[in-house]
Amino acid sequence: MNKPSASMQHPDHCDARELLPLSPSNSISGLDPFGRPLPFTGGPLSGERPKKTAADYRGLWKTAIHQQILLLRMEKENQRLEEASRDELHIRKMKLDYQEVGQCSKDAQALWERKLTAPGRTTVLQDKEEVYRAVCQGIPKSRHGEVWLLLSHQHRLRNRLPQRHHAPDTPYQDLLKQLTAQQHSILVDLGRTFPTHQYFSAQLGAGQLSLYNLLKAYSLLDTEVGYCQGISFVAGVLLLHMSEEQAFDMLKFLMYDLGIRRQYRPDMVSLQVQMYQLSRLLHDYHRELYNHFEEHEICPSLYAAPWFLTLFASQFPLGFVSRIFDFVFAQGTEAIFKVALCLLSSHEGEIVECDGFESIVDYLKTTLPNLSQTQMEQTIAKVMDMDISKQLHAYEVEYHVLQDEMIEAGPLPDDSDRLEKLEKTNTQLKKQNMDLLEKLQAARQKIQTLETSMETFLSRESKMKHMIRSLEQEKAAHQKTIERMRSCLPPDTLTDVEMTQIKTGPNGKAKTAAKKP
Repeated sequence: MNKPSASMQHPDHCDARELLPLSPSNSISGLDPFGRPLPFTGGPLSGERPKKTAADYRGLWKTAIHQQILLLRMEKENQRLEEASRDELHIRKMKLDYQEVGQCSKDAQALWERKLTAPGRTTVLQDKEEVYRAVCQGIPKSRHGEVWLLLSHQHRLRNRLPQRHHAPDTPYQDLLKQLTAQQHSILVDLGRTFPTHQYFSAQLGAGQLSLYNLLKAYSLLDTEVGYCQGISFVAGVLLLHMSEEQAFDMLKFLMYDLGIRRQYRPDMVSLQVQMYQLSRLLHDYHRELYNHFEEHEICPSLYAAPWFLTLFASQFPLGFVSRIFDFVFAQGTEAIFKVALCLLSSHEGEIVECDGFESIVDYLKTTLPNLSQTQMEQTIAKVMDMDISKQLHAYEVEYHVLQDEMIEAGPLPDDSDRLEKLEKTNTQLKKQNMDLLEKLQAARQKIQTLETSMETFLSRESKMKHMIRSLEQEKAAHQKTIERMRSCLPPDTLTDVEMTQIKTGPNGKAKTAAKKP
């Protein structure tokens, strides 16, 4: 290429058609093979081609080579983008590889399309009942993650969390750069989390790596909880419907805004309260089932603890679990109790027929989670129509009062005296439950109002301090201006008081008299 050939050094003996093809149309129209105009010879068009020099042919070859290189690069880039797009679609399809519970109607799809694309959806408060009715109508499988983000924004707009309960604001990428002491526990549980799902089944594949990053980041963010078995299933469900960073934000929302992190604390007091609440719900709504459990000494922690710790994700189908997450994001932890109560009530006949401890536990852990499509739809329909919020508040108060009574009473001589005293205490507490519940709700509202007022006052105080500093600076500037103006006036025009102020200054100290200009 650097040294032209003999034929190129003697263009008289070289025809251009030997190097580049020339179409008849280009020849007639006066264009070269690349569509560029040929130099005008000044004479009429004829069949003769203008002669070219070696430099012209060298330029043509360079242009052709450069265009070919550019074309190859563009083809490779397009191929890479197509492969990346195919991989992304494949991963998304792999994530959502589960059977949906209930068919989402076209009206519901159109409704969510409007809500998810409406301007200001993250800053404008929407009607709570309308949003809940939309959740009940169904959510398209591919839009669960977007709906959860929308519901979290609406909850944060409606319920202002006190500053002391906020999650630390450490960025996700900064947490990934750190090391965690929970690394071994997290790695052990990676293979146990959704082991049959294609996205998480590959050892150290894309799913397991994303899950590890998410669990590691949260263990560093929430040092009190760290990592607890059960969190991995919650994080896994989130990862199936959204990106890592979005899943991390939603995990923080579930843990801090909805208060689910309390059940993962080392003392697990919140989980004990939840088990007591579930037992009381069975006692009040399904007495026969409650008595059957009591007869065989089966407490809720034997079968319901995994339900609460994993939000049903460890044992139930993913389509059913995703619908449970819809209601958890819309209503909070109350939805977990409603689902548990509906599951137990719908299988009450089969459970009562089990006549032994082992058979009952085996049925609750293995048979009950294998729900048919119809059973899952019926359970979700029951959850929509149930309201147990007041009962849950009453049972929570009852639990804490019972604990205080037992601590004050101390150890009892025998079980019969203990049971008798507990029955008397329980009878008294039933009468006081509603009053305590109303007082508790009023106190919570008052606390929330006071916290809001306190934050407002602090903000106002800060603004006032800033205003006072500005006024003091302005006053000092005006004082200096007045002194300069007075010093410029002739002494004859000033009064004795003003002359004294000029000589002594604003603080009463002696000052050199201003010279007359």
